[in-house]
Amino acid sequence: MKKIKFVAGGVCAPKGFRAAGVAAAIKYSGRNDVALVVADEPCTAAAVFTTNQVAAAPVVYDRKIIAGGKAQAILANSGCANACTGADGLRDAELSALATAGELGISSEHVLVASTGVIGRRLPLDRLLGGMKAAAAALGSTPAHALAAEKAVMTTDTRPKEAAVRVEIDGKKVTVGGMAKGSGMIEPNMATMLGFITTDAAISRTMLKRALALALARSFNRVVVDGDESTNDSLFLLASGKAGNAPIVSAGEDFAKFLVALETVCVSLARQMAADGEGATKFVTVTVTGASTTKDAERAARAIAKSPLAKTSWFGRDPNWGRVLAAVGYSGAKVDDAKVEIFYGRQWAYRRGEVAGEKQLAKLAKVLQADSFEVTVDLHLGKGEATIYTCDFSVDYVHINADYTT
Repeated sequence: MKKIKFVAGGVCAPKGFRAAGVAAAIKYSGRNDVALVVADEPCTAAAVFTTNQVAAAPVVYDRKIIAGGKAQAILANSGCANACTGADGLRDAELSALATAGELGISSEHVLVASTGVIGRRLPLDRLLGGMKAAAAALGSTPAHALAAEKAVMTTDTRPKEAAVRVEIDGKKVTVGGMAKGSGMIEPNMATMLGFITTDAAISRTMLKRALALALARSFNRVVVDGDESTNDSLFLLASGKAGNAPIVSAGEDFAKFLVALETVCVSLARQMAADGEGATKFVTVTVTGASTTKDAERAARAIAKSPLAKTSWFGRDPNWGRVLAAVGYSGAKVDDAKVEIFYGRQWAYRRGEVAGEKQLAKLAKVLQADSFEVTVDLHLGKGEATIYTCDFSVDYVHINADYTT
């Protein structure tokens, strides 16, 4: 397989897509908060949504739309989640989709909607629709247009999250591009995230859904910021078919190439989300190896990544490996502490009952001074392995969430 190449352009990098982002004063003045991503023609579409039983109105609405297998536009806003708003909220979601379809001259059955922000408040529909019309007039296919759309869905995010790659399939250049938002209230299956991914690959809906499920499991579902799961999580994947490759309709070399490209974009966006966790000062990759099963490895890694005690120790640059081992112990994974080894970077902290002394602790503390590092736990019980992307807990995390609705 030829090497995948990263390219500029986010959701606008693949052929057949335009985007825009504008300010509509939904919550803040002068800040982009309405985004449009539009395809030239109806696309093959797949999506994944929150597993939270309390699902926001856009999620309820989109589940019906995506069942049709086609989509051409995504209208998204930040500043208001349109969650826990009852029948009125669902009506607002539907009206915004209908208005978008009318403005773009497309079928309302091909319009998806997404919202993020404060739960329990009605959408200011007049401002949203005014923003939608302004975004429709501003649509374009440059990297700047993609970035404007990305900025419009940011809430507590401190920086944009985009990625795009290109790979050769069937002798054609196929591109996958994406944008995402997510900074807090994140432990997926899924997270407080909106993810929009576009591709110009020609691919059947069955294989598109399969690719999305596989990529999701290895990327967004491996992110933990704080262990909370949102009401609004939505991940959309639209395929325009404009690359001109022979349609991918079954597993094989072409599907494998597409999957790698899709996973590369998803992992990049997932890592960017973890690194930009609310108040984060450290990006931490937690890897558990040697577990009895892959499921046990994931249980242990997820427990470490969610542990407030471990996360605050990382913020304090304190190599408190006992908190890591304790998290493994209550994770539900099979563990024998006499066999466990714990590493920060390449420096060991605990080895089969041996505890790091003063000199070794100094080396560990040096690892924790970096903005990014890896915590590795080897259980020495089998071949199970899993990786979770996470971050530390800082004082700022408390301030951001203590003041969020006010």
